[in-house]
Formats: sequence, C-alpha cells, structure tokens
Amino acid sequence: MVTVIGMVALILTLVAVATSALLGNILDTNLNARLVSAGSSLRGGPTAADVLDAGRQPQGFLFVMQNSEGLSGAYVDSAEAVVTLSEDQLEELVAQIDHPGTATVEVDGLGRYRVIVDTSPGGNAALVGLPTSEVSSTLGQILTTVALVTTGGLLLLGIAIALVIRASLRPLRSVADTATRVARMPMAEGDVTISERVPDAYTDDRTEIGQVGSALNTLLDHVDESLSARQRNEELMRRFVADASHELRTPLASIRGYSELSLRALQRGATPEVAETTESALERIQTQSLRMTTLVEDLLLLARLDEGQELVFGSVDLTALAVETVADAQVAGPGHRWHLDVEDHPVVVAGDAARLHQVVANLLANARTHTPEGTTVTVSVHRDGHDAVIAVHDDGPGIDEAIKDDLFVRFTRADRSRARKTGGTGLGLSIARAIAEAHGGTITAESEPGDTTFTVRLPARPADPAAATSTPEAPAVEPEAEAVDTAADESAQ
Repeated sequence: MVTVIGMVALILTLVAVATSALLGNILDTNLNARLVSAGSSLRGGPTAADVLDAGRQPQGFLFVMQNSEGLSGAYVDSAEAVVTLSEDQLEELVAQIDHPGTATVEVDGLGRYRVIVDTSPGGNAALVGLPTSEVSSTLGQILTTVALVTTGGLLLLGIAIALVIRASLRPLRSVADTATRVARMPMAEGDVTISERVPDAYTDDRTEIGQVGSALNTLLDHVDESLSARQRNEELMRRFVADASHELRTPLASIRGYSELSLRALQRGATPEVAETTESALERIQTQSLRMTTLVEDLLLLARLDEGQELVFGSVDLTALAVETVADAQVAGPGHRWHLDVEDHPVVVAGDAARLHQVVANLLANARTHTPEGTTVTVSVHRDGHDAVIAVHDDGPGIDEAIKDDLFVRFTRADRSRARKTGGTGLGLSIARAIAEAHGGTITAESEPGDTTFTVRLPARPADPAAATSTPEAPAVEPEAEAVDTAADESAQ
C-alpha cells in the first residue's frame, strides 16, 4: 500500500507542478498583454496623475512617466481613485529598472508589479504596470485545489487498495488458519484423522493463493492417508506380536512340561517305565521344537523378503513346477481330485525356483486343508501378454467373508480355533504374497461358494535383466514330466 500510494502521489505531484508551471506561463502572457493594451490607451498629460485621471484604468494600475516636467508616478487604488506615488517609492521603483522592456519589481506599500518600460528617442520614458497578485492568487487557488483533490484521491485510493488486498488475502488467511488448527492437533499416537481442510471457495486454481489452498488440501489428504496407514500398521503389528507370542507360547509350554516330566521320571531311577516315559516326552519336545522352528523360519523368511533378500534368480519352468507340486499334493490329499491345465509349450519366467515352488505348494496346501474331501482342485499355467499366470481353482465352500479382506495378512486363519490340523500358523498366504511381490508380480483371490480362484501373475522377464541370472531359453518339458501330468490326470479321474 505504501509503495502504490507513494508512486501515485509522486505522479500527481509531478502533474500538479507541470500544470502550475504551464498555467503560470499562460497567466504571465495574459498579464503582459493586458499591460500593452492598457498602455496603448493612455492619453498625454503633464503628470502621471493627470494621465490616469484622463482615462479609466483597472484597480492597481501603475503609471510612471518622465518628461520636461520631471518624474511623476501614480496608481489606481482599490476605490478606483488615483493616488500619486511618493518620491521614495519612485526612487525605489526607478532603482529596480535597469533595461527597457518587461520586468517584475517590488513597490513599497503596493507589492509586486509586472511593468513595461518604454523609452522614446526624445528622452521621455513611460512605465506601466499591473500587480502580480492576481496571478499568484490564481496559481495559489489552483495548487490548493490540486492538493485537496490529490489528498482526497490518495485517501480513497488507500481505502480501495486496503479493501482489495483484504479481500484478496482472505483465502490466504483461511489457509493460515487451517494450517494453524492442524498444527495444534496431537499426531504422535493413536487414531488420528485430519478433518480440517481449506474451504472450496478458497481453492481456485486460477489464482496463486487458490493454488496454495488446493496444494495444502492435497497435502492434508496425503498426511491423513499416511496417518491412517500408520494406524493400520500399528494395529497389525500389535496383532502380529500377539499372534506370534501365542504361537510360541504353546510349544514352549509343552517343551517345559515334558522336560519337567522327563526330569521327574529320571529322578525315580532307571526303570523300563521311566525310559518309556522319557522317550515319549523327548519325542513331544522334538515335535514342539520343530513346530517352533518352522514358525521362526517362516517369520525370518518374511522379514528377509521385505528387505529384498532370499531370492536367487534363474530360469524357472512354471509348467514343470506345476506338475511337481500337483503330484506332491495328490499324495498329501488323496481324497481330493487334482487336475492340471497347462499349455503345450513350457511357460518360463526369471525367478527363484524354490520360492515359486513354495508359493504353489502353499496355495495347494491351503486348498487341501480348507476344502472337504471330494473337492476338485485345478492348477492352470498359461501366458497372458507379457505375464505368466498360475491359477489354483477349487469348487469348495469358498472363503469366509469375515477374513476375505485380510486374507494375505500375517496370522490370518480361516479357522479361528487355532487347531493344528486346520488352523496352521496363518503365514502361508502372506509368504506367497511376499514371494510374488518380490518377483515383481501379484497374487489375488476371488471367491464365492463353489468357485474360488487364487491367481499368481508374474512378469515373464525381470524388470532389471542384469539383476537376474537367466538362461537363453528353457528346454521343452521332458517326457517324464508329461508322463507325470498324464498319470496325475488319470489318477484324479
């Protein structure tokens, strides 16, 4: 505001100065023209007073003449009476005249005058003059008017600028208020939801301040989503710790109990009954130790996959891999019907053969465990554009709606009872997803009663070929593999 008003004031001042200078020149020219006109209308006489008495002149008109009678001067006062100049006034006036023509002089008791001096060849001289007070008064009135109008205009300009700036900065104040309210919210812990947003009226992308408001809303949306994700991760972590503690507590309690039983038996002495009890306890301790070892190894595998470790890339024939896993599943679940649906040519990808085998094995084990005997499980392998697709389909009862959204979350079980036969550790599908994502692929599940399909989609080649040790092209499926395929189909039928 100070800058704008200062610049406008400077411009108006320069305009006023230029206007007054131009108007002053015009008034001076008019005054000189009036002097010439008034002087030409004078008639001769012995003294200046006689000359003025002989004609009608405007107020303040001054006339001085020098002739054979001597130097005389007179002027017309405010009452239009002719007043003779004193000798002192004449001497002062004459002293200020040093050349013929126009001059501005100061007359004692009368003020400033514009005079014209005319000297005749015979030695006579005449001086006519008019006061400059009219010119000064006119200029003063003009400058006063310009100053008043300029001041009023600057005040109106200041008010207008203040209103415009205040209206323009209202969105910015709203942005600042929103940011201040958000900054006061506690976000260190707990379920935090940022509901504060800049009003839509102040997020117009056509203005710079509106863009700031829109950018702040976008930032708050991202922060809100991040805080929600953090809260979900904290809840998952708490549930993960609780589930892991529960899984480890049961075998540890068994190991402790059987070890105490063995010690008590040994304290009774070496008898056949003690030896039998001790052997049975040690077998149970070994079983529980293996159970804990499996759980810890699965957790370690998930941690290493999250860090991008544990994968050794090579050329993997998914067709042969599917044949092997189906053959293994047929032995483990003879009560199910196992089918293979593969292409005539092998489907080869760059990946870790052992881990991809684990993915398919986990999916088949999941289908065998959570479907009744007589269920048909079909494993298909095919190409889809640049991707290789492995699908495991069954016609079982489907996935419970209560766990469908958390199906690939660690320690998620279809059987909430944690039974060893049907419950498992709840890590199989989460491991399958981690391995698929580590290969740059995805795993999805679609389920409804009688139709459940798990789909693993892998890129046919790695994103960075230099990171994988791939061979030029995998050989066709061996005849033995085809024989296993045929035998599996026949057995399933």
